[in-house]
Amino acid sequence: MTTTVPLTRADGSPIRVLVVDDEPNITELLRMALRPEGWEVTVAHTGIAAVKAARESDPDVIVLDVMLPDIEGTEVLRRIRDFAPTTPIVFLTARDAVEDRVFGLTLGGDDYVTKPFSLEELVARLRGQVRRAGAAQTAEQNVLTVGDLTLDEDSHEVFRDGEEIELTATEFELLRFLMRNPRRVLSKAQILDRVWHYDFGGQANVVELYISYLRKKIETGRTPMIHTKRGAGYVLKP
Repeated sequence: MTTTVPLTRADGSPIRVLVVDDEPNITELLRMALRPEGWEVTVAHTGIAAVKAARESDPDVIVLDVMLPDIEGTEVLRRIRDFAPTTPIVFLTARDAVEDRVFGLTLGGDDYVTKPFSLEELVARLRGQVRRAGAAQTAEQNVLTVGDLTLDEDSHEVFRDGEEIELTATEFELLRFLMRNPRRVLSKAQILDRVWHYDFGGQANVVELYISYLRKKIETGRTPMIHTKRGAGYVLKP
């Protein structure tokens, strides 16, 4: 498991996470997984209890099961959004259909993890959500980490499993965009807009070319991280 920099709130207090699931074994598993992070974990097993806990504990991030015994997780999200509109919420569910993902995310969810899930992956996603929300501070605030790949936004240094990788300025910007959106499929149009700052207009070959450059530099002799989703774009996965 990759060593990570501990996250805390801006005042130095522990990050607060609310875990909502009707299965006690899952909530306990997540509590144990988050213990090494030094985070303060609050648990709720019903939707009503979740809304109450969200009001009282002021969490920095919420893990929310979609299927709860009293009210749907999507309804819990609606109620929490009334008083915590920006708190990151990660859905945890057995549903894996595209329409379920889209429905949850359009309601205001920030991410979607399906069961069975990897604890390391879920913890990494929670760290990412906390960072993006600006709730945390670390000694290395400008270091992006995805699996064994790290990118320092200040020094422009990139390492994979401790080995430094030399990138051109454009390759660096492309990798930074991918690492800021781990596990999210990014279209060629989005990449062109963010990295090259112009609209999509027959320039797909530019993206493909630089993706191939990146793959050669960060994946040669290693496990692939940049995956092509045919007809959709590219996704970076640890």
